[in-house]
Amino acid sequence: MGKLFGTDGVRGEANRYPMNAEIAFAIGQAVVYVLKKEHNRPRIVIGKDTRISGYMLESSLESGITSMGGNPYLLGVLPTPGIAFVAQSMRADAGIVISASHNPYQDNGIKIFSGNGFKLSDEQEEAIEDLMLSNTLHTLVPPVKDMGQAFRLEDVHGRYIVFLKNTFPRDLSIEGMKIVIDTANGATYKVARDAFWELGADLDVIHNTPNGININEKCGSQHTEDLRKKVVEKGAAIGLAFDGDGDRLIAVDEKGQEITGDQILLICAKMLKEQGKLKNDLLVSTVMSNLGLRVACKKYGFKYHASKVGDRYVLEDMLRLGSAIGGEESGHMIFLDHHTTGDGIVTAMQLLAAMVRTGKPLSELAKMMDIYPQKLINVDVQSKPDISTVPQIMDVIERVEKELGDEGRVLVRYSGTQNMCRVMVEGPSDNVTEKHCTEIAGVIKSILG
Repeated sequence: MGKLFGTDGVRGEANRYPMNAEIAFAIGQAVVYVLKKEHNRPRIVIGKDTRISGYMLESSLESGITSMGGNPYLLGVLPTPGIAFVAQSMRADAGIVISASHNPYQDNGIKIFSGNGFKLSDEQEEAIEDLMLSNTLHTLVPPVKDMGQAFRLEDVHGRYIVFLKNTFPRDLSIEGMKIVIDTANGATYKVARDAFWELGADLDVIHNTPNGININEKCGSQHTEDLRKKVVEKGAAIGLAFDGDGDRLIAVDEKGQEITGDQILLICAKMLKEQGKLKNDLLVSTVMSNLGLRVACKKYGFKYHASKVGDRYVLEDMLRLGSAIGGEESGHMIFLDHHTTGDGIVTAMQLLAAMVRTGKPLSELAKMMDIYPQKLINVDVQSKPDISTVPQIMDVIERVEKELGDEGRVLVRYSGTQNMCRVMVEGPSDNVTEKHCTEIAGVIKSILG
């Protein structure tokens, strides 16, 4: 058995190792055993997205937790940030999310939040993984009288919706605003609709009929074609696209143009700056963010920090540097004054607040930032050797960097959740970025593909 936990928990094709019933059962047992050092009978909430494999994994986790003497609380379908919120609000000892986020339905994943709503530390994950790999869990189970019981919580949707609405400023209103939302046939399909409807929005909802296998399929934050058409057709002020587990947001302006995560971050950071709420005058993003974001931050008088790719690294840097806002160009954003983790609906509330406060359409707000031409190519790879140890790849990267000089940059990194290498090039023109990105991706495919 190899290493299980990646940058975002355990993930893989459902019903196949490591995303099978046996591993889910072992995770349930190991989490309880690790938490038992501090709590006699750990209380653990479990939520999931709409994938068909979620039922199997939920049952296996429930069995593992109860067998080791913990009490699982089943939330059913709820966005990832909703599960973190419930874990925190009910003072549970942990929250477990069953989701593969924006991945296709065949995949699934398990990630764990601590009771304070933040993701587990690397040390805690290692302790859980070591227990699972040691093959000793079966010797650690308690006697029958000390086994746990499972409970189903019925009111979590209402609780989470109240929380979401409270992140929208009370002195503002979106009553009558035409909004289209795309829930990706995923975990936001009920709560997003209810939250915006209760705030008085004139709402149209698309891709909100999950059937277990249509999550993220040509919809949501990864595929905004349907949303862009619907926004124009309805004459809406904005379109909001969530991903399968609801922690990301990609927006569409009133003209049907997609707005990037970088642009949303900038719009919201400037609003916080004007309200005196931009802590330490700092916005945190990642090395994948467009060069234009860094330039715009300087223009509007606040600092910018680029962290490693991955929401856990963004959050670590936000906490370390004392920042209230951070995120990724992919649409995963964290507003620490409101939540401990990325939440697509919370992000939407902040973006809507910026629109209402300024009285400007989204297309105009988006112009605050110039987007430098950027090309991203994802290359499927068979293995993930350290890039710096592969001379042919390093040669082509160094050659391209030399040609670009100060007018662009190159970023090559592996996906933390898939067998994929991401090649990103920014440059002075579309033609230049396309040429260089294709060249580097070709070399990587020939060696690692």
